[in-house]
Amino acid sequence: MKIIDLSLPIDDKAFEVHKVAIERISHKAGVEKFNRVMAGKALAGKLKYYLGRRIIKKEDLPDEEFLSLETVHSPVHIGTHLDYSFHYGSRSEGRPAKTAEEIPLEYCYQDGVRLDLTHKKPNETITASDITSCLEKINYKLKPLDIVFLFTGADKLYGSPRYFSDYPGVDISAIDYLLDRGIKIFGVDTMGIDRPYRFMLKEFLEKKDVKYLYPAHFYGRKREFIHIERLANLEKLPDYGFKVNCFPIRIKNTGAAWARAVAIV
Repeated sequence: MKIIDLSLPIDDKAFEVHKVAIERISHKAGVEKFNRVMAGKALAGKLKYYLGRRIIKKEDLPDEEFLSLETVHSPVHIGTHLDYSFHYGSRSEGRPAKTAEEIPLEYCYQDGVRLDLTHKKPNETITASDITSCLEKINYKLKPLDIVFLFTGADKLYGSPRYFSDYPGVDISAIDYLLDRGIKIFGVDTMGIDRPYRFMLKEFLEKKDVKYLYPAHFYGRKREFIHIERLANLEKLPDYGFKVNCFPIRIKNTGAAWARAVAIV
């Protein structure tokens, strides 16, 4: 058995559109943080802390080190994550949209299929005909609950501005094709399922037509689906014959949730 990591990290050093910050309290500084937090629970404790009293001193600790502590400030759409219908709009299929904590876990551990779409260029979309061509090439027929990966190779641009500008989008026809065959989750190794901002916004501003803005995402209001964004290492997978594990982190009332997606070959 071989386990292949399909996930990108939450990295405060990588180029991102949204702000990401990771506060890191070192082992040496950890004891001071502990004293400040514990003393801050009551006014009397705050006064004693500011007068120099400490509950635990560094000299009390092995190697004068306490515990490290990292606090991550990040949108749920940074790093590899699953999007559900609440992200697309307040309603889906005429019902209140579902949040990421409601993703059925049985959808998240299924057979995987990789479709090679590395020939698709930025500003292009992956269509239903592209998917049928890929399936014919590998001689595979989709079955309900398969997790389908659309492999573009765009993850190799991660960390640079090009990661946000040079990748193909997913056409609504491709989403319909997958959903009509019982697919509940599909994934991309791009930062999103719609074309890059530079193409969408340009066409919207030129034509003043809302259909050019996030058509794949907004389609989730008409048909319910789950998709994974920011996958990585899809080139390491066979076309099929592997399992996918992509359980989402349980966060209350969010449209997306991080996942450590892996393939088991």
